[in-house]
Formats: sequence, structure tokens, C-alpha cells
Amino acid sequence: MLLSACLFAPGLVSAEETAGLTKLSEHVYAAVDFKNASPAGNSFGVNTGIVVGNDAVLVVDTRISAKKAREFIADIKKITDKPIKYVVNTHYHLDHSWGNCEFVKLGAVVIGHENWIKLASRYKEGMSHPEYYGMTAEDLNGTTLSPPTITFKDAMLVDLGDVTVSLSYLGHTHTNDSIVVLVEQDGVLFTGDILFTRYHPSMNEADVQGWLKTLAKLESTPAKIIVPGHGPVSTTADIKDLEVYLTEFDKQAKVLCAGKTQDDAPAIAQEMLKILPDQKRTELIWGVENNLRSKYLPKK
Repeated sequence: MLLSACLFAPGLVSAEETAGLTKLSEHVYAAVDFKNASPAGNSFGVNTGIVVGNDAVLVVDTRISAKKAREFIADIKKITDKPIKYVVNTHYHLDHSWGNCEFVKLGAVVIGHENWIKLASRYKEGMSHPEYYGMTAEDLNGTTLSPPTITFKDAMLVDLGDVTVSLSYLGHTHTNDSIVVLVEQDGVLFTGDILFTRYHPSMNEADVQGWLKTLAKLESTPAKIIVPGHGPVSTTADIKDLEVYLTEFDKQAKVLCAGKTQDDAPAIAQEMLKILPDQKRTELIWGVENNLRSKYLPKK
């Protein structure tokens, strides 16, 4: 269903510098804040969104904390008074899912891939150490882990009342639970972190070849509006750009890291930054050096 024809394909709009929810199509809104990417400011620049049907609202990702989720909920209530029945996590990472708890309080059910809970077990320690992520205990006040109560393996449809949302797992990419969310009749696709636009992607859990295969599939998506996990509203051109980036990163990292150790990571990262395509990409806490350490250099 992901690659089937669209019934409605509005013209592309840009929400690059919008802090609140911007209307992208008849039923879809997104919060895109590309320039406010600190963890305390906006969850590492994470993008979130909602789909509004006749009967219910579906939320795509919930930000990094209970506090940020409450801000999100306040913005949603300015748009619609319909009940928020569903939360979809594009994957388990904290900036996409730690706000789940506030939506659960409203009665929403959380949906995610079946690998979500297994992968998220590593956060049992991390939630007690916000400094790992550049945050304070105050930033996470009231935040509790609320995993999906509905999971799926390959695909799932959610009916919101005259609006159907398609959820698809296309393989191990950024993580092994990353999914895409398609509102086919509006021509809008949420990719989660399968697509980073103008950011250096986080690769520490990635299957690079699997990621590239999925990006190649997504090039033929009928969606005209693509909301990446991080970065401005995008098109298939941005999917192709990330393919080029990942291919070059993998190629160069294997050469530069051969015979090197973790101690060499800073110097190699500087060399990588000189030769990687798309020099305007922004680094967050993961960055090029962390990607090298986690995937290409032997652990101490």
C-alpha cells in the first residue's frame, strides 16, 4: 500500500522555521523546528505531527519528555477538539517516544513496531541519567516510559473516520523498529529517522545496506510532502541526497578507519567532514565522530 497511487497530492509547502503545528494538507499537520535543535529547546529538532480524521486524531511521535509532550498537546487542542486516540512511534528513540506518557493519560493507545520494547530496554538506565543526553532532571520531570500496547510486524492500517493511515516496516534501517507513516489520500509521508534532511544521521544502530535499500524503495513513494525525523519538510530529492551521503560515508569510513582505534576518532571525523557530500548538514549529539566510534572503530 505504501507505494500505491495517491488520491490527493497537494503542492509542496515548507514549514522549516515553524515552531507550532503547520497545516500540510487537508488532514495533516506537522511541527517542524529545524533551527531549535537543543534537547531542552525542541527534542534535538525532532519533527512530530498529527492526522485528523472525522472521529479521532492520530499523533506521530511525542517528543522527548512529559513537558514537551504537554506543549505539543496544547498546540493540538488549538487545531481540533477531536479525541487523541492513537499515538504512533516511528521508532523507540527518546526524542520520538518519551512524551508518550502524557498522551496515555488522555486515553490514547500507543502503536509501534514489534521490536520497540526489546530495543527500548536499554533506556532503563538512561532515563535515570538525563545528563547522557544533555538534559537535567528537571527537563525530564514527570517523564515515564510508556511503550506501545499495540504492535505489528510488517504493516497496519488505522482508521480515523474517512481517513486511513498506513504504517509500514520496510526493514532494518536507522534502527530495527523504524517505520513510515503514510496518509495516502493527502500525499503525506512521515519517515521518522529513516530520513534526516540537513542533519548528519545517527548511524550507531543502523544497518547501512538495509537503510539504502529502503531509501531506494521510498524514492517511488507517491507522497509529495515528506516529513523527515529531523530537518525541514522534504521531497524525494532529499531521500536521494541521504542515499548519496550514506554510501559515501560507509565507503570513506571503512578506508579511514582501517587499522585505527577509538583514540583516532576525532581526527578521522575531521577528515570525514571535509569529504562528505552536503557540507551544510548539522551535527547533534550523535555526529560524525560518534558514528565512527559506534560502527567503524573497534571498541576498547
